[in-house]
Amino acid sequence: MSNIFKTALLLAVLTAMLVLIGGAFGGQQGMLVAFVLALLMNFASYWFSDKMVLAMYGAQPVEEAAAPGLHAILRRLTTRAGIPMPRVYLIRADTPNAFATGRDPQHAAVAVTEGIMRILDDEELEGVLAHELSHVKNRDVLIATIAATLAGAITYLAHMAQWAAMFGGRSGDDEEGGGSNPFALILMAVLAPIAAMLVQLAVSRAREFQADATGAKIAGRPSGLAKALEKLHRANEAVPMAANPSTAHLFIVNPLSGSVLMRLFSTHPPIEERIARLRRMRA
Repeated sequence: MSNIFKTALLLAVLTAMLVLIGGAFGGQQGMLVAFVLALLMNFASYWFSDKMVLAMYGAQPVEEAAAPGLHAILRRLTTRAGIPMPRVYLIRADTPNAFATGRDPQHAAVAVTEGIMRILDDEELEGVLAHELSHVKNRDVLIATIAATLAGAITYLAHMAQWAAMFGGRSGDDEEGGGSNPFALILMAVLAPIAAMLVQLAVSRAREFQADATGAKIAGRPSGLAKALEKLHRANEAVPMAANPSTAHLFIVNPLSGSVLMRLFSTHPPIEERIARLRRMRA
C-alpha cells in the first residue's frame, strides 16, 4: 500500500469516526460545534506554524555568507524539487536534528541544529535536507492540521459525552427508543479520543515514510539519508533533545527519549524500518 493511499485512507477513517461518534454523542449540531472549535484552534497553529515553532526553539536566521555550503545544497535541492528556496535557520543545540515548517512552499523554513552540521558529511546532510523539503513539497503541515482538526473534534465530542453521561444522556434520544446508556457513553468517551490519537499518529508515520521516499528521489540517491538516519538515531538516543512533545512530529528523527511507551505512541516509524526501506530503494 502506497504512503499516499494510506494517508488518504487514515484521514477517511478519522472523518468516518467523527461522523459516527458525532451522531452518537451530540447529533449533527454537536458534531458541527466540535468541528468548528477544533478547526479554529488548529487554524492558528497552521497559519503561524513557522513563526511559532522557530520562536519555540530560538532558531536564528542564517545568511548565505555565514553558511554557503548549507545554502548551496538547499538551492540545488529546491531546483530539483521545483519549489521556492526556503528561509534557513540555525538552532543552537548540540543534539543533531532538523525540521521544516510553514503553511505552504512560499512560506517555508528549514531549521538545522549546530549538532547536525557537525556530525554529517555533505551527502548525509543533502539526504536530510531533501527529506525536509519533501515535507514542504508534499504539504505535510496542511495534512497534519487536517488530521489534528478531525482528531480534536472527536475529543471535543468525547467531552460532551462525559457531560451527557453525568446528566442522564443527550436530549432527543427518546424519539429513537430511550435515553443513552451512561456507561456506554463513558466508555466511548474514553476510547474515542485514544482511537483518534492512534489514527493521527499513523498519519504522521505515513508522512515520514513518504518524505523519506520523496527525499531520496530529490537527492538522487537514498544512501545519504540512510546513513544520516543511523547517525542521528544513535546521537538522539544518547542525548535526547529538550523538545516540546507537541512539535516532535516535525523533526527528522524523534527528539524525545525512546522508552517503550513512547514508541507505542510515536510520531515516527521505527528508524530500522525507515533505513531498510531506503536501502531497498537502492537495490
